[in-house]
Amino acid sequence: MPIRVLTADDHPVVRAGVRAMIANESDIDLVAEATDGTEAIELYDEHLPDVVLMDLRMPRTNGVDATRAIVTAHPRARIIALTSYEGDADIFRALDAGARGYLLKDMLGTEVIRAIRTVAAGNRMIPPEIAARLAEFTPRWELTGREEEVLCLAAKGLRNREIANVIGRTEGTVKVHLKHVLAKLGVEDRTQAVSLAIQRGIVHLD
Repeated sequence: MPIRVLTADDHPVVRAGVRAMIANESDIDLVAEATDGTEAIELYDEHLPDVVLMDLRMPRTNGVDATRAIVTAHPRARIIALTSYEGDADIFRALDAGARGYLLKDMLGTEVIRAIRTVAAGNRMIPPEIAARLAEFTPRWELTGREEEVLCLAAKGLRNREIANVIGRTEGTVKVHLKHVLAKLGVEDRTQAVSLAIQRGIVHLD
């Protein structure tokens, strides 16, 4: 029986590329394509594919949340996270949500076909360079949702007063959140915090 695959990516070019690669493989069938995480969840329930190629950055529901929802409902689901980002926080979130593989989009080609076959067989697929980053991952920080939001706004260049207006809190509260962020990341100022957060994939600017 062919391996039945669902792709989830909001970029038509990426979906077309995956579609073209799978078309050349006699043992793999593309059964559905989702354009966001919400649609991925719906299409998984409809088709029950063997493997899912899941982009992490999508509208409505992101790939991490979609992965977690699918694995919660279908514990045997086999999902490969496919993304442009290689921050260790991104890797950890995807695997923690239940992904069995993690590939960067610049690895598209024979690598993704090998990943589909590997994960379909019940194995994990994490390229050596990704595994190395994961091995170095030290989650000494556990930012709260509010702290991540404040850090993301700081990364976009907003001042404390502007951040306070966005989140509906006082400027003093923002300062407290930033103080906790600095302590958890082990840095001395917000510039270092933003730089480290972008490097490790804690926040993204797009």
